[in-house]
Amino acid sequence: MRNDDRIAERPYGSPGVRGDGNPRGTALGPANTIGDILTHPAFAGFARRVLPWDDRSYDEGLPLGALGSLLPYHSHVDVAAAINGLNRLIADVASGGTVFYDLHTEAQKRAQPAKEHTGLFFFRGRPGAPFAVIAPGGGFAYVGSVHEGFPYALDISNRGYNAFVLKYRAGHGGRTATEDLAVAISFIFRHAATLEVGIENYSLWGSSAGARMAAFIGSHGVAAFGGDSLPKPSTVVTAYTAHSDTSSDEPPTFAVVGEQDGIAPPSSMESRIAVLRRAGTPVEFHRYRNVGHGFGTGAGTSAAGWISDAVRFWEQHMKGKAKKGEEGP
Repeated sequence: MRNDDRIAERPYGSPGVRGDGNPRGTALGPANTIGDILTHPAFAGFARRVLPWDDRSYDEGLPLGALGSLLPYHSHVDVAAAINGLNRLIADVASGGTVFYDLHTEAQKRAQPAKEHTGLFFFRGRPGAPFAVIAPGGGFAYVGSVHEGFPYALDISNRGYNAFVLKYRAGHGGRTATEDLAVAISFIFRHAATLEVGIENYSLWGSSAGARMAAFIGSHGVAAFGGDSLPKPSTVVTAYTAHSDTSSDEPPTFAVVGEQDGIAPPSSMESRIAVLRRAGTPVEFHRYRNVGHGFGTGAGTSAAGWISDAVRFWEQHMKGKAKKGEEGP
């Protein structure tokens, strides 16, 4: 059963968005509001999971141009990138695509109500292409998908790869969040044929708190966090995290940080990078000038273009014929 079949439509009456005969496809702009997201028919049934905070009331009149005010641990919030990501989801729904999948059954959510806040957003690439799973940050207090989830996924899917953005349980610590990531990876593998994604050469991407999650899975595997017994990712991409844990079998790792990061100082990230290099793990590491914590895509900063570099690194460490230029996108 398609996920859309389990989603009840809600009335669309937000004054900030005008219908055009197909309101599910109505695009958003900076003058639209948080209320327009919450009532947009494309997001019916999961609109709150688009936004960062669980169980928090929103100022529904807040314009999307002020989106950064909802993301206290993030900097350099590019409103255009955030809106482009949202509009890609809207366009995919309007064309009949499923963009959101629940990870837990209704019984599981009744047993653990916090699971109501989880889910997986899907940005389609070429059918059969490898996939990336993106875990946004937010200090395990919120999930910044609008800033460092959807924009990453849009870029990755535009390159032909499939991309998923995880909405995990916030406010429950790193272990619980990483368990949600393990569930998400397992879900994708189990439903790979329906989703039309390749299960070889998948990558994990994480920023800040999300980078800890991606690195934990890269180090210890999916099963260590309650998921299925699955291969480790072909590449782990970590952005601005002080995560220090390692294992004896690390995947190739691409890492980025801003020189002015006061939350995850470059020195802490460099310490882990040094450990990986001594162990022979392929590593690419970038420090960006005049950039602080939580810079997302880095648009308008010295970090601009890092996602392209990370995709290139991922491609370099794919096995078989999934690389670009062969059977890949």
